[in-house]
Amino acid sequence: MIRIYHARILTMEEDQDIFDGEIWISGTKIQYAGPEKKEEAAKITWDREINAKGNLIMPGFKNAHTHSAMTFLRSHADDMPLLSWLNDQVFPYEAKLTPEDIYHLSKLAIMEYLTSGITANADMYLTPDTMIEASRDCGYRTTVIGAVNNFTQSVELLDEWYKKYHKKENLINFELGFHAEYTTKKEILEGIADLAEKYKAPVYTHNSESKSEVAQCIERTKVTPTVYMDRLGIFNYGGGFYHCVHMTQNLDIVKEHNISVITNPASNLKLASGIAPIDHMLKEGINLAIGTDGPASNNCLDMFREMFLVTALAKYRENDASAVDALEVLKMATIGGAKAMNLTDCDVLAEGKEADIIMIDLNQPNMQPIHNIQKNLVYSGSKQNVKLTMVAGKILYENGEFFIGTDAYKIYEKANDIAERIVK
Repeated sequence: MIRIYHARILTMEEDQDIFDGEIWISGTKIQYAGPEKKEEAAKITWDREINAKGNLIMPGFKNAHTHSAMTFLRSHADDMPLLSWLNDQVFPYEAKLTPEDIYHLSKLAIMEYLTSGITANADMYLTPDTMIEASRDCGYRTTVIGAVNNFTQSVELLDEWYKKYHKKENLINFELGFHAEYTTKKEILEGIADLAEKYKAPVYTHNSESKSEVAQCIERTKVTPTVYMDRLGIFNYGGGFYHCVHMTQNLDIVKEHNISVITNPASNLKLASGIAPIDHMLKEGINLAIGTDGPASNNCLDMFREMFLVTALAKYRENDASAVDALEVLKMATIGGAKAMNLTDCDVLAEGKEADIIMIDLNQPNMQPIHNIQKNLVYSGSKQNVKLTMVAGKILYENGEFFIGTDAYKIYEKANDIAERIVK
């Protein structure tokens, strides 16, 4: 058992303010989160007691959309429009990746998630088996999303992976998904709709990321991607839409099917895709989450930067400094992400919940003075403030050190070898 005491605790439960107290972890679960119990704690033999020294304990961030193994293209395929970036710099190099490459490259991304206080990711990429193996070996929580399109994976493989991995173990999950409407022909989409009906399952995909994507779909089908996919019955059991930069209409469909919208502001800015109408969606009551997208289009897997951009860009877009309050953004990065990823046991700090916990160092200049800790996190927080990242009761990152079963420098060396081989 682990005890963290002398802490400020932000549970992210509704109407619960930050309070001084402690948190007890037993196995993978939170046993207690509340005011300090010094006398009771003194009677327990702890595996470890951690003095938080007044620092903040809160739920870990949820990276609700990413492509982890794209670490090999970080800062290589930059400064290009979306479709040219995909067709000229991403797809050709991805074709050279082996499943083993994706295993090692995913580990590099997991390390970066941990430094940013991200305790779970929703990972859409090419080889679910090796992606899952990487997360399992690191002790990391991952939901792998199917990435079916005209060129890779298939409806049959999607079915096989779903049966093999969907909610079969604590840290690993698999959900139905496909890359996008514009890369997936109708016959495949119909097959995915059949799977969704078969399993009564949610489905996830990129949607309305660029103006050209929406315009081309309207030209081909006479309707927007959202309407077209809805007519195929793909989202009858919910799911998630990534990006939604150019989706100011059809929100009735999103609400009707309880679809989450996962925004990726840094990637959308870098690829000049635009600014998503987050303020409008928030007012419509849509569940919103945040993703970094992949390290080839971002290029940083940093939830602090994403949180700041979500609110700052909304204010700019709406010409309203009050748009998308920082407290709402913090909910998106934690509770909203957990809901979008179906991680109902990992959303808040409470008895019986999974111990996916981070410690934020408040004793640094960017977090002082302490007027409002939650808003400090969004407006001035950074990765330098992450002191500890725990997943399922196990500390995977603490004070700059990783505890993931592999030496960090070996992972760096392997990633560089892979990148050099593929790019050359």
